[in-house]
Amino acid sequence: MLKTKSVHSPIDKEDGLRLLVTRFRGRGMPIDRYDVWMANLAPSEPILKAVIAGRMSWAEFAKRYRKEMFAPAAADAGNATIKNHGQKFTLRLIAKLAEKQTVTLLCHCAEDTKQCHRFELQKLIEREMG
Repeated sequence: MLKTKSVHSPIDKEDGLRLLVTRFRGRGMPIDRYDVWMANLAPSEPILKAVIAGRMSWAEFAKRYRKEMFAPAAADAGNATIKNHGQKFTLRLIAKLAEKQTVTLLCHCAEDTKQCHRFELQKLIEREMG
């Protein structure tokens, strides 16, 4: 099962593996609020800052975030056969984990927010689930 919630919401034993998927961990954030911090699954700083400042629409942000998740890394340039294409393998790993146990994607956004990258990430991972 794959869930999302705010890292500031109460911790529940049904959360399973708690993944903090933010670019910034958060000043003073206790490490017991999450199991693993995966900054690589967060939007890049430029698009994050642009959407927060209102210089980018949510639709454009979501489009660019999805593109970033599959963009090849610089290290892929020298790979002739197998290219990582961003976080493709990480998304598949989380999908497999979520098929066998609960995985909760955490962000600093409020629990009741409608526009948060954790929902876009959830969609990408769910596409990988069988």
